Amino acid sequence: MDLLVKSRRMVLPEGVRPASLHVRDGRIAAVGRHDAALAGARLIDAGDDAVLPGLVDTHVHVNQPGRSEWEGYCTATEAAAAGGITTIVDMPLNSVPVTTTLRALREKQAALRGERISCDVALWGGVVPGNVAELEPMAQAGALGFKCFLIDSGIEEFRWVGEGDLRPAMRELARMGSTLLVHAEVQGPMREPRGDPRAYRTYLESRPRASENEAVALAARLCRETRARTHIVHHSSADALETVRSVRREGLPFSAETCPHYLFFAAEEIPDGRTEFKCAPPIRERDNREALWAALADGTLEMVVSDHSPCAPALKKLEQGRFDEAWGGISGLQLSLAVTFTEAAKRGRGLGEIARWMSEAPARLAGLSARKGALRAGCDADFVIFDPEASFTVDPARLRHRHKLTPYAGRELRGKVKQVFLRGEDALETPRGEELRR
Repeated sequence: MDLLVKSRRMVLPEGVRPASLHVRDGRIAAVGRHDAALAGARLIDAGDDAVLPGLVDTHVHVNQPGRSEWEGYCTATEAAAAGGITTIVDMPLNSVPVTTTLRALREKQAALRGERISCDVALWGGVVPGNVAELEPMAQAGALGFKCFLIDSGIEEFRWVGEGDLRPAMRELARMGSTLLVHAEVQGPMREPRGDPRAYRTYLESRPRASENEAVALAARLCRETRARTHIVHHSSADALETVRSVRREGLPFSAETCPHYLFFAAEEIPDGRTEFKCAPPIRERDNREALWAALADGTLEMVVSDHSPCAPALKKLEQGRFDEAWGGISGLQLSLAVTFTEAAKRGRGLGEIARWMSEAPARLAGLSARKGALRAGCDADFVIFDPEASFTVDPARLRHRHKLTPYAGRELRGKVKQVFLRGEDALETPRGEELRR
């Protein structure tokens, strides 16, 4: 049966306006007038609620196989769908094995096939020393691109790369037409923690902006040299934004993302001992946060993605409260839309920008724009019914992540996801997620 979706606030690529979507066979057949009629079609009238394109989150750590006690495909995709995300791209760590060989990619794909998933899932591969020959086979088997670390990843088997490793890998990726994702911190400016290990300030000072600044400069230089498509993940340092701007002005294939936690929290507000706030790069100061918002507004930063990076709560060392011993990573997949919209609305940013930052741009990065990221004819009928005026207080018990520990607990957020559709079907009532390949 055909489906007709109406809203007075349909978030389309050209703007927000009253409109309708005609859905047939899981795809958007046409975008029409708000008063359109379709004989025999099932009708969903969202009224004054907004209809957004399904979000695309290209930075999620699912950890299956091998560490599914941290997070698995079933719970991660259910949480994603509950938060308005209809496609995720899974990072190549912290699963076991890490996704740096064709064989490991096949194991990850097999694990995914065995799960009941509520949104579509694609996979990134990884670049580590000595695996250049594995990159093309992984791409041919479906990997959308490849992530590297320029510093210790925290996972022994996912080793970091230096310039000597990165240059041949980037040349190969440029030849293949693939993408490199860079965790942009380098070791040189890092400092041994000095002071109270429970104090957030001690942790922040141990990972200074200079570490990111130098890493972004290195990635930019190698992008200029190799012309490989290069993307900076979880950008945090405001000081490095001018490097991103200058490289983009040159017309090079260079981009960067940031994350909801960098846009919501500020270092001055993080209580000592609260290790659920620990991530790398760290959450920085208020002035840094506002510079990130300005960079989103002017297009220097193209997208907002979650970097959902959960672990077993015991690894957060909550009782000790020591930032130097706690695992780093923020859990917030289900909340990323509401968190970002809450802060965006305070700064006069609207639903059109949310769709651009959280749907369109991530879909483009992943090479999925033909199917995902926008409400237009030919795309999958992935959409979110969203009430921008509603507010709620974060109750961890209502989160669908495997573990409920999150720094957003107790926060009041604006914007409520009311229903999520994947290819025209309710994503939570009818979990029919698929693997997407390059």
